[in-house]
Amino acid sequence: MPFLESLIGPVASLIDKIIPDKDARAKAKLELLKLEGTQELRHIEARLAAIVAEANSRDPWTSRARPSFLYVIYIMLLWSLPMGVLAAFNPATAKDIAIGMNAYLNGLPEPLYALFGTGYLGYTAARQWGKVKGVER
Repeated sequence: MPFLESLIGPVASLIDKIIPDKDARAKAKLELLKLEGTQELRHIEARLAAIVAEANSRDPWTSRARPSFLYVIYIMLLWSLPMGVLAAFNPATAKDIAIGMNAYLNGLPEPLYALFGTGYLGYTAARQWGKVKGVER
C-alpha cells in the first residue's frame, strides 16, 4: 500500500487548506486515518491503480484524451470574448445563442459530467502520485 501512504499526506495537506474550522479539520483527518487499512480503502486503491495505469499508457488515444478535454474547456471559456462583443452589437442574438448553448449543456446526462469530473480528478491524483514517486516532473 505504498501508493496510499503517499496519497494520505497530500490529502491531509489539502484538508488543511480547504477546511478552515480547526475541529472539522481534525475530524476529517481522523476519518482519513480510519480509512487506512479498511476494505473501502482497498477499493479506492484498486480504482486509483486503474487510473494510474491509464495515465501511464502509451496508447496515443489515451494520452491525447486528457489534453483534448482541456482544450474543449478552454474554447468554451474563450467563447465568452466574441459573445461579449456580439452582445454589445446585437444583444438579442447573443441571448439566443446563450439560451441554445444552455439548453444543449443541460440536456447532457448528469453521469457524463460525473465521468469527466472523476477522470480529471483521477488524472490529477495519478500525476501527484507520479511526482511523489519521482517518476514524473
